[in-house]
Amino acid sequence: MLAIFESILPVFLLVVLGALLKRWRAIDRDMWGGLEQLGFYVLFPALLFVTLAEAEFSGMAVGGLAVESIGSLSLIALLLTLCWPLFNAAGVSGPAFTSVFQTSTRWNAFIALAIAEKLYGAQSLALVALIATLIIIPINLYNIGMLVWFGGGTRSLGIFAKKIATNPMIIGSVAGVAVNLLKIPIYHPLMEAAELVGHTSLSLGLLMVGAGLKLADALKPRPLALLPVVLKLLFMPLIMTVSAYVLGIRGEQLLTIAMGASVPTAMNGYVLAKQMGGDAPLYAAVATLQTVASFFTIPVVLAATAYLAGG
Repeated sequence: MLAIFESILPVFLLVVLGALLKRWRAIDRDMWGGLEQLGFYVLFPALLFVTLAEAEFSGMAVGGLAVESIGSLSLIALLLTLCWPLFNAAGVSGPAFTSVFQTSTRWNAFIALAIAEKLYGAQSLALVALIATLIIIPINLYNIGMLVWFGGGTRSLGIFAKKIATNPMIIGSVAGVAVNLLKIPIYHPLMEAAELVGHTSLSLGLLMVGAGLKLADALKPRPLALLPVVLKLLFMPLIMTVSAYVLGIRGEQLLTIAMGASVPTAMNGYVLAKQMGGDAPLYAAVATLQTVASFFTIPVVLAATAYLAGG
């Protein structure tokens, strides 16, 4: 477990550096909003596009991965939805419920991709990118749907469809898969430029994760904030790892799936919470708690999965 802990330490050190830089007065605070937009609209979509366009899918059980990843995510989303009457009876508002839902189902692909490359190399990086492609549409369908229904804003099918169709991560993922499967030739200097942009996104993305953490909100969290910490960091890895094992996935692929499931939630959900009537402070507090806790839970999840992975 110590080896795993030390392997992911550089990733979390970049997150800590981002949190410190955000509070350094020598750096203009207005810069971070622009970097967040750059990452969301350009850097991360470029990384997904390049990784998927160049990935070798022949050694991956794509059908099994699709069933496992989408099925596990859908099961967790369904269970949370069915629990809404219990939340409502306990006095949890609709906006607060959307933040519990989002932080229990979303995952921080920046952290997952960085750890995959650090621990297991290019093939695992491609596997994480493939899983991201498989679940990015269901994740956004479920979460945007929850925000439209419970967020207190206008319940519009048009807003829902527009959010899905214009998501840059969905566009980058679909384009990368299309180039790969259809063998579409890309001018080499152009692809090389896209690779440079994509590779930049990992380190810069981790800095932005740290900059987005709301430490003050996490110092005295509401009791409700602890629930998605358990659901995301422990329950989701359990469901996804067991389902992958049942479907015959073993070895490094199983470890990669467990790692991807055990990373904290993504900060882009915080932006959606602000835009669509969710409980943004609750989301920020949960994201911060999850990021801190995942530094310790990810090694535990990987160590436990190693027993299954060898089977």
